[in-house]
Amino acid sequence: MATTIREAGADDLDWVLAINNDAVPDVNRLDREALERLADLACYFRIAESDRRRAGFLLAMRFGADYDSPNFRWFKKNFSDFVYIDRVVVEPPFRGLGIGKVFYADAQSFAEKIAPYLTCEVNLDPRNDVSLLFHGAYGFHEVGQQVTEGGSKRVSLLAKELPSFEFVQRHYGPAA
Repeated sequence: MATTIREAGADDLDWVLAINNDAVPDVNRLDREALERLADLACYFRIAESDRRRAGFLLAMRFGADYDSPNFRWFKKNFSDFVYIDRVVVEPPFRGLGIGKVFYADAQSFAEKIAPYLTCEVNLDPRNDVSLLFHGAYGFHEVGQQVTEGGSKRVSLLAKELPSFEFVQRHYGPAA
């Protein structure tokens, strides 16, 4: 089963909205207007396809985005530059097939050209063990925790250093 990654388009938004909202509480619920705003702010918004069927999406923001998520703001306060994975959702029939690994490899390849860190958060309360294990195996480390949504959610704030960024900057200059 081959997985391909492509840029998200306007014709993907209804599908993205549906699978995003089916994945609550692992991700926050969105309405169409909020999704369109996120899509406009995103530096990375891609769709995974498996056997020509949409299987999942990943949406990420760059440090300078005008995004008011409390977790994104935490990273802006504590890091000088990063790419922030805001949300990743894989449809249930495609889970466990390595699509998350393909997404993260692609997102890291994208991010390491423009930022020294790839960041995200994972729910601790309500706890998301699958995501905690995935991020730990993929080399992320906890750099903080915070409570959001009026105390109903606690997250682990994670970062992965991208050593290729410094090498590329030093030897070849900033990305065009």
